[in-house]
Amino acid sequence: MGKTSTKGNKTLYQTARENLGLSREKASELTGLEPSKIERIENEKINKIDAYDVVAMADAYKEPKICNHYCTNECPIGMKYVPEVKIESLKEITVEMLASLEALDAQKSRFLQIARDGQVDDNELNDFVQIQKELEQISMAVEALQIWSEKMLAEGKIDVVKYRKLMK
Repeated sequence: MGKTSTKGNKTLYQTARENLGLSREKASELTGLEPSKIERIENEKINKIDAYDVVAMADAYKEPKICNHYCTNECPIGMKYVPEVKIESLKEITVEMLASLEALDAQKSRFLQIARDGQVDDNELNDFVQIQKELEQISMAVEALQIWSEKMLAEGKIDVVKYRKLMK
């Protein structure tokens, strides 16, 4: 095994690799990326990381949040449309999702009133924005749950075969 870096500001890519105790050489075997390319990615010496390289690292390091990080911080489309997932435990995800669903449930008749004519008038805008924020919170919780599930699958904490069968 290679030396562990003592660098202070490690990237998520480096931290994920080191958390598994992988040298760059071993990571290279798992990802198909050259060790020098892994080093350049980790040290932010590549102008534009290829999305396929990110997926390879996320899979090899059993860390699906790497993909979300890439999308929200490095991909121009993702930076505009993909929210960064911060919550990580199943408990936090569940509480956030249920709280948002409950808040939205209380506003669903108002949402119907607003949507009835297919427009958002000035007197409806405040409520519409609040409803949209609740929907965004639900979307974030769904994304967090997906990332959590993928991590549990990658770590073997959820039976992959049973899971995939049930998800069909």
